Amino acid sequence: MLGVGYWGSKQLRVMRSTPGIARAVAIDARLPLLSGMAHLLATGDGFTSLQAALPHIDALVIATPPATHVPLGLEAIRAGKHVLIEKPLATTAAGARELIAAAEIAGVTLMVGHTFEYNGAVWMLRELVQTQELGDLYYMDSSRLNLGLYQTDVNVIFDLAPHDISITNHVLGSTPTSVQAWGSHHVDPIFEDVAFLKLGYDDIGVQAHIHLSWLDPRKVRLITAVGSKKMAVYDDTNVEERVRIHDKAALRGAPGNGSAEGISYHHGAVTSPVVAFEEPLAVQARHFVECLTTGARPRTDGANGLAVVEVIQAAQLSLAEDRKVLLREIAEEPRGPRPGLIPAPRRATTATAV
Repeated sequence: MLGVGYWGSKQLRVMRSTPGIARAVAIDARLPLLSGMAHLLATGDGFTSLQAALPHIDALVIATPPATHVPLGLEAIRAGKHVLIEKPLATTAAGARELIAAAEIAGVTLMVGHTFEYNGAVWMLRELVQTQELGDLYYMDSSRLNLGLYQTDVNVIFDLAPHDISITNHVLGSTPTSVQAWGSHHVDPIFEDVAFLKLGYDDIGVQAHIHLSWLDPRKVRLITAVGSKKMAVYDDTNVEERVRIHDKAALRGAPGNGSAEGISYHHGAVTSPVVAFEEPLAVQARHFVECLTTGARPRTDGANGLAVVEVIQAAQLSLAEDRKVLLREIAEEPRGPRPGLIPAPRRATTATAV
């Protein structure tokens, strides 16, 4: 486990209890200073550098700042190690492609930590959309808001949007054809702390809207899917009713059918189906081990991670040039992204794990 900060420590806990893993070690330069971690150095279950750990591991989970994902991932892959990299897979599409190519050459597994794709509620939302239980899907709307945590090397899009992009791609079974982004920085003078994204899925005629914020008084984790027959709401903060199906719709008909404008409204029951829920991190960890032992391709493989990174890069370009960006512009970029679009650490921090 490379990087045992807030998220990495959760990964370490899960990996230690995952069947098929004989030993899970912590790798972090700050290990001697971390509460409850220093003793791992004495027992041989902790290392302060990746170089020292590589001879003792078969696979690696990387939970370090996004700008470090590519160099650390390449180092592990070239040493013949299987790798699970936390979101986003890379900070540029070129970096993501480099990881994919290196893993193919080395013959190792590359997986990205799009944890929500291992969430039972997200799978239920996907089923509602794919089976057309909601009718023809009109649009999806996502909100991921909270007060912090401000990051030191990326903006709110890089930090939070990978979740909602991966969820939307998974639910729709498609990837965007265009992206438009708006953002502002209120507290941080350099990186945007509030942003809005509009994703166009032109191949299926659906739009998705994403609202992201580090500067909101509420913790909101909400996704709404609106169809011609019904609507569904996935609220990740509601542990009792993560998914609610609203039998509601607006219907166009002839004038006189309930409205002079020819619009009538259907109001039915609200139901909350039982969601078979298990900690997504645990499901993801088991799947990673399964792929290592069977050679199966991960659900969230390198291509899955690249699809999300391309959207993020397109959003960065949209912010910089104040326009809608077609995803093919990113896919066809001959020399990598334009200068100024790659986030980079701007101030010293003890949070970086190496």
